[in-house]
Amino acid sequence: MAEDNSYESILCVKPEVHVYRIPPRASNRGYRAADWKLDQPAWSGRMKITAKGKMAFIKMEDKITGELFAQAPVDQYPGSAVEAVTDSSRYFVIRIDDGNGRHAFIGLGFADRGDSFDFNVALQDHFKWVKQEGELAKMEATQSAAPKLDLSFKEGQTIKISIGNIKKKDASLAKPRPVAGGLLPPPPGVKAGGVIPMLQSPEAATPTDANTVPLFDDGSTNSDVWGDFTSAGSNSSKDAVQTGWVQFS
Repeated sequence: MAEDNSYESILCVKPEVHVYRIPPRASNRGYRAADWKLDQPAWSGRMKITAKGKMAFIKMEDKITGELFAQAPVDQYPGSAVEAVTDSSRYFVIRIDDGNGRHAFIGLGFADRGDSFDFNVALQDHFKWVKQEGELAKMEATQSAAPKLDLSFKEGQTIKISIGNIKKKDASLAKPRPVAGGLLPPPPGVKAGGVIPMLQSPEAATPTDANTVPLFDDGSTNSDVWGDFTSAGSNSSKDAVQTGWVQFS
């Protein structure tokens, strides 16, 4: 990712720190704060840690005027720019730079252990973020360099989809279709499921009662069986004999 050099953020501020002149390293075991003149600091003031892009800067400033006394650029932590002493958690050795290529090592001490803890955590968090940003940039570069998978359809290309396990509709469950010329619904007053008796013609009807009066006169019965019904007209009696029904005028 592109480094933004125009923006500088403040990571940590401590109102009181002490700077010491330190003797050369006596051995490879590291620096010891007991070798310094801890009761005679070379300078006392305010410390500020700022970040600009991937770089961190430890700045010693005057408490009142804010004038810069010394500055230590830090490109990694832990590293050669900031080193803890072997006999205390409140003292560090930092490498200051004057901006012209010259540098020197000085001792930095805190009056309180909580201040030294905050100093340590501020640097750790910044370079942890730098590491994550670097890994993310590598991942994006790898993904952009890899060939992209083209899943689009080419011209004339088709796709076939097979859908299985589709059950056909059971014929027994299908609704019956209405038959042409079907029965009409029953008239009012007839219960559902009842049977409507069919009318029979006079020729098919068989007398079941001995007292039933025959429709035709064979000479053994009274010729005036129709009574006043035959007086309605000669045509009515003829039609009644032919059809088996009495027509009322």
